[in-house]
Amino acid sequence: MKLVFLDAMTLTDAGADLAPFRAFGDLEEYPVVAPEQIVPLIADADVVFCNKAKLTAVKLACAKKLKYIGELATGYDNIDIDYCHAHGITVSNAGVYSTDNVAQQVFSFILNEYSKTAAFDAFVKDGGWINAPTFSPLAYHTHIISEKTLGIFGFGNIGKAVAKISLAFGMRVLVCTRTPQAYEGVAFADFDTLLRESDILTIHCPLTKKTRGLFNKAAFEKCKPNLYLINTSRGPVVNEEDLFEALENGTIAGAAVDVLSAEPMAADCKLLHAKNITFTPHISWASDEAKQRLFQITLENFKNYLNGTPTNVV
Repeated sequence: MKLVFLDAMTLTDAGADLAPFRAFGDLEEYPVVAPEQIVPLIADADVVFCNKAKLTAVKLACAKKLKYIGELATGYDNIDIDYCHAHGITVSNAGVYSTDNVAQQVFSFILNEYSKTAAFDAFVKDGGWINAPTFSPLAYHTHIISEKTLGIFGFGNIGKAVAKISLAFGMRVLVCTRTPQAYEGVAFADFDTLLRESDILTIHCPLTKKTRGLFNKAAFEKCKPNLYLINTSRGPVVNEEDLFEALENGTIAGAAVDVLSAEPMAADCKLLHAKNITFTPHISWASDEAKQRLFQITLENFKNYLNGTPTNVV
């Protein structure tokens, strides 16, 4: 059996040893692959593991022996799932490995924005406190987050983890999801209500045909002017051109972005120069602890598939 890791650095950069996978067959690992390399690498593979490598129907059709794909992530929009279902290819994702990590990242964005931690740090290091006439130079306006309305779009494991933290901070939590469910302390609303009433709005949905570009000019125009938008899901859920205009025009107050439509960031990415935007480079999943969970879940998924009881199947 031939196993191919197309995005091995997802695990090996964290110090993971892929040796346990070698016990199941011949293993080839590639830290990163260009799109044009994928077809020759998977052509005779029985098993493929990937993270962001795009496995389109055209590419998968060249892999005649392929029976299993292990997604090294929660999201699986890089794989043509319809093709896999039609051709008997089992796909398992890594489920909840990064839930706590992403929720923590969301609140790092929120607290930084509302407390201006990074801005005050820079102010002090630039001599602002040394040269201040008072003991508390109020260089920036700060705000408390208690009683603010936090809107959550998507209410899977990550959305629920964010809600739990929000309630501990005394926030009002408003959720928009396809399948509302009983959850103590949380109110459910339609999309327009979520836009109108949120002070902070955090996105936790998969990328689908329905969610692609959902956060666009029309959506931003329904929001409060003080809205702080956070995206740690998938870049294309947000129309980046429209977000740039909304920030520049003051339609919304600010944004925090961990994901973009093109990754790594393109040199001409317009958002880079937008007003009041904070970036992290798609690392909300990437704590040492989360990467270890990712390794274990990926390995267990594969073992369970081989044992005839596949888990986390998408």
